Amino acid sequence: MSEYSSKLESKDMNFLFEGILSLKTKEECYKFFEDICTINEIKAFEQRFQVAKMLADKKTYMDIAGATGASTATISRINRALNYGSDGYKLILERLSSKE
Repeated sequence: MSEYSSKLESKDMNFLFEGILSLKTKEECYKFFEDICTINEIKAFEQRFQVAKMLADKKTYMDIAGATGASTATISRINRALNYGSDGYKLILERLSSKE
């Protein structure tokens, strides 16, 4: 078990994450997330992750806003998470960049 502790942690949240970790393919991810989220919720995840990638790639707020449609408030919140958050974005971005 990890030493990391989240303020979100609970038995039910662990059950959700175990379910997500059981997904094996992109197709399975599409099926699950289309069932559990609204289209707008999924699109918000997509936008936030794209913003995080562009911030990590040192793009400007104006470039990011233009490419993603994200507000500067959203970009700023994601930038704060990248710099002072739990390193969740960094973890995934690093893993994806090592696959390229």
